[in-house]
Amino acid sequence: MSPMNSEPEIALAVRGLSKTFDRKAVDDISLTIKAGEFYALLGPNGAGKTTCLRMVAGLLEPDAGEIHIFGVDARKDPRAAKRILAWLPDEPMLYEKLTAWEYLEFIAGLWGLAPKPARQRAEELLERLQLTQQRHQRCEGFSRGMRQKTALAAALLTEPRFLMLDEPLTGLDVEIARTVKDILGERVRAGGTVILTTHILDVAERLATRVGIIAGGRMRAEGTLAELRALTGPEGRSLEDVFLDLVSGTPAQPEPAPGPGTLQAAGAAS
Repeated sequence: MSPMNSEPEIALAVRGLSKTFDRKAVDDISLTIKAGEFYALLGPNGAGKTTCLRMVAGLLEPDAGEIHIFGVDARKDPRAAKRILAWLPDEPMLYEKLTAWEYLEFIAGLWGLAPKPARQRAEELLERLQLTQQRHQRCEGFSRGMRQKTALAAALLTEPRFLMLDEPLTGLDVEIARTVKDILGERVRAGGTVILTTHILDVAERLATRVGIIAGGRMRAEGTLAELRALTGPEGRSLEDVFLDLVSGTPAQPEPAPGPGTLQAAGAAS
């Protein structure tokens, strides 16, 4: 039996993570996320957020660094690491000729989920994300928001221990965005771990347990909102104020475009 005061399990430990394309996209980043945390990774355009998450997801090979997901060395045993997580990229890639329901069936089969519970879970997710009426429509005809919702349903279908999302609210209307925030909060309260990138700082301010701010490929600050405020000025400042102070003067650069294989749930199971 674990002692009552035992520390939470480490969901993600990254040490010295680096990646260079035509420039240094990620430069010696280290961070630790405990199980049950809601972690927001923030930064201006081109800061290295997406590149960092794609390396954690196993879709990009780092030039240097270590990645451990719930104790699994993701670089030495990528298959085992990918089985733990679900990944939602900023540009969801679906199988265009499948319907939303067929796509979820495909993901359930890929992960070896029991058919009956998987169908029940899929129906619940489609209902909450207001996709029930479109469940038998092919993904090729979906709007940006419908594609985002289908991809999110696929990522949540497996009830992952570790959920990574890159700009998950892009293309969603206000009502569905609120639902997505509720679902993510429920995942954390149920013991899951969430890390997301977002440019909507209000989301990070309201939901995140801790925040990491990167710019120019380097981690500028990390901690609770109270800890970040203490770094930059008086109490009561908004996360926007803190963010702008920490990234001020950092030139924005485009991040490399995603390559093939960025399918969020299918990629995670490969």
